[in-house]
Amino acid sequence: MKQALLERYGQPEEVVRCVETPDLGAPGGGEVVFDVLAFPINPADISMCRGSYRLQPSLPATPGAECIGRVVAVGAGVKGIGPGDLVVNLQRENWAQQRRVKAEDVIPVPSSIDPAQGAMLRINPATALLLLSDNVDLRPGDWVIQNVANSAVGRHVIRLARSRGIKTVNVVRRESLFAELRELGADACVVDGPDMAASVKVATGGGAVRLGLDAVSGRATARLASCVGEGAVVCNYGSMSGEDPVMPRSALSAGGVTLVGFILGRALARRSADEVRALYQGLGRQVADGTLSAPVARIYPIEEIKAALAHAQRGARVGKILVTPNGPLPS
Repeated sequence: MKQALLERYGQPEEVVRCVETPDLGAPGGGEVVFDVLAFPINPADISMCRGSYRLQPSLPATPGAECIGRVVAVGAGVKGIGPGDLVVNLQRENWAQQRRVKAEDVIPVPSSIDPAQGAMLRINPATALLLLSDNVDLRPGDWVIQNVANSAVGRHVIRLARSRGIKTVNVVRRESLFAELRELGADACVVDGPDMAASVKVATGGGAVRLGLDAVSGRATARLASCVGEGAVVCNYGSMSGEDPVMPRSALSAGGVTLVGFILGRALARRSADEVRALYQGLGRQVADGTLSAPVARIYPIEEIKAALAHAQRGARVGKILVTPNGPLPS
């Protein structure tokens, strides 16, 4: 079978290549084998290839934080999953044509789900959901502010917040994105910059912002903190700037603002296996019915993994880069 192999850390398109490896064979007891239909290239995958991610596996290694697959065989003792089922995999190493994992590590998703959207189910929708639920006890009418609002996570935050009656202020770098985000359900949009706090005050009618979601870090964290109300929480979950978050002492002391960090794996680890399964099944239904979706910029075959990686690093790209290891996705 084909798989993408990371041979050394460095520039992703230079250190990853598509190789032929032995077939996986039949599943053992309690295992499932599935064909990988599609996987996205996420920022964390890019960081892993560069060697700057928090996880650094022994090399050579196969990257890939998420995918969607179709089960082709199950081992003895496996219940509730059978050949033909669509599943998402909770384990890594998914840049391959096929995976063999423990049955408990896969979660069935609706058969009606768009495979391209299902491939992006495990990380971004769950991150958005838990960012909204794990930091502040938000209630209908509360305001949340987020930067990188046009990202996949940001778009999911808008839709999930709207479904709960929570209002969002969405920070982007260019005004041309406003109409698109408002179509998704954004209540207010502002352009990032030194006068952002004044713009947010006008956009919210002076309403207190209880939660700030920061995926940029650096001075962007400070700008976000200047927009939230007294006693609010600013949650950092990414660093597009490559810098550490900067938080003004005045926000911490006089404003009583709390700065916290978020990693999806830690948030899921606090939940039982049944809770995690229920979380993903609920999100899967919302993806299947179109409530949650993310744009796709382009789909590449796994043989073109180098080109896919190069494309995934381009600026001003709208949508995820997906890779299909087993041919075109079913329509």
